[in-house]
Amino acid sequence: MAGNTTHTVTNQPPPLVGYDLFGADRALVEAVERHTAPELLDEVRAELSGLGASAGSAQLQEWGAQANEHPPRLRTHDRYGHRIDEVEFHPAWHRLLGKGVGAGLTTGWIRPSGHVRRAAAFLVWTQVEAGTCCPLSMTNAAVPVLRADPELAAAWEPLLSSVIYDRELRPAARKAGALFGMGMTEKQGGSDVRANATAAAPLAEAGAYALTGHKWFCSAPMSDGFLVLAQASAGLTCFLVPRVLEDGTRNVFLLQRLKDKLGNRSNASAEVEFDRTWARRVGEEGRGVRTIIEMVAATRLDCVLGSAGLMRQAVAQAVHHATHREAFGGRLADKPLMRNVLADLAIESEAATALALRLAAAYDDGGESEQALLRLALPAAKYWVTKRCAPLVVEAAECLGGNGYVEESGLPRLVRESPLNSVWEGAGNIQALDVLRALQREPGALDAYLQEIGRAHGADHRLDRAVKDLFSELADLEGMEGRARRLVERLATVLQGSLLVRFAPPEVADAFCASRLGNDWGSTFGTLPSGLDLTAVVDRARAC
Repeated sequence: MAGNTTHTVTNQPPPLVGYDLFGADRALVEAVERHTAPELLDEVRAELSGLGASAGSAQLQEWGAQANEHPPRLRTHDRYGHRIDEVEFHPAWHRLLGKGVGAGLTTGWIRPSGHVRRAAAFLVWTQVEAGTCCPLSMTNAAVPVLRADPELAAAWEPLLSSVIYDRELRPAARKAGALFGMGMTEKQGGSDVRANATAAAPLAEAGAYALTGHKWFCSAPMSDGFLVLAQASAGLTCFLVPRVLEDGTRNVFLLQRLKDKLGNRSNASAEVEFDRTWARRVGEEGRGVRTIIEMVAATRLDCVLGSAGLMRQAVAQAVHHATHREAFGGRLADKPLMRNVLADLAIESEAATALALRLAAAYDDGGESEQALLRLALPAAKYWVTKRCAPLVVEAAECLGGNGYVEESGLPRLVRESPLNSVWEGAGNIQALDVLRALQREPGALDAYLQEIGRAHGADHRLDRAVKDLFSELADLEGMEGRARRLVERLATVLQGSLLVRFAPPEVADAFCASRLGNDWGSTFGTLPSGLDLTAVVDRARAC
């Protein structure tokens, strides 16, 4: 059949499917082993490997693509003109969300080593379809906020930590599981939530209020409950807004439109109007930010984890392609310049994973020193890791050449998703200012940070020099705001370097310290200095 000879397919990598996303990620496996109680390790490994194999299957990868290709649709009214305010999702969305709930991605607060095992699962799950991670993240993060009110916690916490996905809109008391969303920002204020104008008027029932106002971003609007901020008589206050009231009637939750977003397209983000909407106060009046801040902090950790997951998938795809692709007389992965690019990407990915899991472990520990570390390290990590995600994913797509620019490769979806976590839960400047506040107001945070990086003292001269330079930066906090990003970047990279020097293979730590801390690095990926064992770094990053 001579006419078909030009259609013979050669030199194309096989699909990267049918593998264990967790087990193939050596950096993640080692981090889980490092931070999990020994008596739980077998159970946790089995749990995460089961999830990793499912996440890496062709079926779930296809569901992820379908959920992204068929974004949610807003239905404000039914056929008769009745207001219903519902969002329709593709069946693949519901299948994936059900899998995520069933995998325990909302149970971080109730299980031994719960934050570490959930963090690893979240990092894996992001690689299937990151859109479903939004409701999973907010549901998990709502638990510590609701604990400010024992009555609310008793009613809602069992539902939020359930492993059953119950998608029907009905009263919480009649559900097997529930999901939570959040509505903080308004069109006139954005991150400046103290400028919120939504008004809360007290009702006769103790703790009940009627809310009137507009929320500019309401995430996961088909959730069962929402934590929102509104102005009560004593100031900004946190409230719980149920989607359905106890008598079965729909709460006033007027969806105005869904956002047409760059990425995260499988997930719905909405503008919503409250018009005398029933709400229950959470915490004290006037202390809304302090009440909801634990949810914000927990979702910031998920931003770090989500970016680490996107990085990992991008690196896995790039290394897989270069391993199986022949060019210029040999495998792409064996070419010195491509090997430099792949190794550079792999180092960035591993540093992100190591830092994210260390922060999750701090949550599990719960001690005063660990909480102080989180106060400084979490916003620094959120700033830096999420900033590194987009350039890494774009570079990884370039490793596939034109193939990486085609939707079927999956890389364009990662590229569109890559900036999200940098914006979510406070953009870069918000994180940098938060770090400055911690340094100026909470000296225990800096003490905990210095104690952490001090555990690597003397292990690498470039790290030690970077720490010395950091001390010089910290010596002058006056007028720091204009250079806060430089300081926060240094705080994050020094912490990453200290973790890699202590726990990563020597070739990974050496390459990180030589480039990120030793100033022998260019302005783009693929500019690692000579004399490093880059082959070992790339081999470590290979998925299968």
